[in-house]
Amino acid sequence: MVGPSKLTFGISSEMDPETRQTNCRITDLGSTNGTLVNGEPITEVTLNDGDKIVIGDHLFRFDLLDEIDREFQQQIHRLIAHDELTGLLTSKSFFSELRREAARAEADSRPFCVLMMDLDHFKEVNDTYGHLVGSKTLEETGRIIKEALRAGDVASRFGGEEFAAFLLDANYAQGLVAAERVRAAMAEHKFPITRRDVPDGQTTHQITISIGVAAFPDDATDPIHLVELADSALYRAKRSGRNRICAYRPSLALTEGPLPPRRKP
Repeated sequence: MVGPSKLTFGISSEMDPETRQTNCRITDLGSTNGTLVNGEPITEVTLNDGDKIVIGDHLFRFDLLDEIDREFQQQIHRLIAHDELTGLLTSKSFFSELRREAARAEADSRPFCVLMMDLDHFKEVNDTYGHLVGSKTLEETGRIIKEALRAGDVASRFGGEEFAAFLLDANYAQGLVAAERVRAAMAEHKFPITRRDVPDGQTTHQITISIGVAAFPDDATDPIHLVELADSALYRAKRSGRNRICAYRPSLALTEGPLPPRRKP
């Protein structure tokens, strides 16, 4: 019987006192199939910019970045990971964060909640005031959601007028408290109208939001399934009249409690 492959290697760095440049070395530490650099097996070697490293079935490229390159790469990552209009995470980044935090929550036996949110009758905003006002409404909605949640909670724009968030260290009742903060803030907010030809000289408009809530581990332990259940609760809120919150299983959310500050990782 063949056992699992072992991937063992180390990378160290040191500064050359003459050139003041950082040199990185890779060392094979007894991996099952060895370590290849640019197709050659190695025990230890100094890496050069662009070297290709093969360890088992994994292929890596070594890039030695200066501060400008590093800042550029970080900026590109921020642009890819965040929605350009609202500054919230994209749905792809949201799911990556959700999977990571869900695994951590399961390991630590910590609860968390998922909120799925959708603006009510948003099409009427675009039809009545135009898409520029609609875009500004979405932008401000992102800000309102972020301000209503705790620092460290993760919010996302899924696309169109649909938003999502997950709250760590929050049980069902506490997730509903946070959802109500979002709902109330949206209902009270006056969104600006930038067009001059609006009816009756209006300068603001208002819009509401519907929210569905599902909880880990009460409803599901798989994070993707949890999002689906929160989405199901959202559409129940829509069918029940909009501008309201629905829990996937209301019987588990009867005891309301304060939402504690999120614990640091």
